[in-house]
Amino acid sequence: MLYELAFTVAAEHAEALGDALLAAGALAVSVEDAETETEAEQPLYGEPGLLPQRAAWRRSRLAVLVDAATDREQLLAAATAQVVSAVLGTVDTRAVQDADWVRLTQAQFQPSRIAEGLWIVPTWHTPPEPDAICVRLDPGAAFGTGTHPTTRLCLRWLARERPRGAVLDYGCGSGILAIAAAKLSAAAVVGCDIDPQALPVARANAQLNGVSVSFVLPEALDPQRRDDVVLANILASSLKVLAPMLLARVAPGGALVLSGILERQADELTAAYAAHDPGLPLAVAGVEDGWVCLAGRRA
Repeated sequence: MLYELAFTVAAEHAEALGDALLAAGALAVSVEDAETETEAEQPLYGEPGLLPQRAAWRRSRLAVLVDAATDREQLLAAATAQVVSAVLGTVDTRAVQDADWVRLTQAQFQPSRIAEGLWIVPTWHTPPEPDAICVRLDPGAAFGTGTHPTTRLCLRWLARERPRGAVLDYGCGSGILAIAAAKLSAAAVVGCDIDPQALPVARANAQLNGVSVSFVLPEALDPQRRDDVVLANILASSLKVLAPMLLARVAPGGALVLSGILERQADELTAAYAAHDPGLPLAVAGVEDGWVCLAGRRA
């Protein structure tokens, strides 16, 4: 048996109190707007690529998960002793029945058909189409499980175009695009990411899928390398900054594929890339749920 303790606290104390509760023995702490689903509800985060509108909600609701053996009053006392100015609202306590959390989590991730003949399938599922190309991937620490529209748009482009040459996946995250390119018969695939923690995850995923892909930090990329396909599924603000570098890596006759772009940002990104290199015009290659994929080919 587990117990959840829920109470409100002022915004300036939410983070520190959550850390103190975890240090005192709480199993987990979540924070949400105490005014959720009321007219006073406040958005904390803006659209992707924008900074948070505020540091925290004006009144934050903390939900603290503890086991049955924990002295709940002692836990709260120990935490508030570390954040002496924090004033807790009424503490509501409820019992949480034990559950198979692994099974419940896995149930959220089902096989996903990306395009005809291409599936993303978690390792605990049997591929629905044995003859289809199947990328085995589990949710993990790195971005990219195949469920986000931007990832799906890039995967559909790969499934449609089936590149046979060299492919660069810039901002590879979990490695899903690089792995899919390799499974679709690309000759030489490299993925890179600025997050060092993403690389071992991507390498493990490539090994799981039985493909050979090199995953490196950006500074380890061969400066002379030119690719037949350059993929970048990252935020639009970063794509603008990286435009000269990404364009320079596309080989003659090669393709550039960009996603992580909201529909309202497409024209601005297209114009920005055209200003750097009019010889590689971009156009919308796919749209899903307000996101777009831009793609173009060098003459």
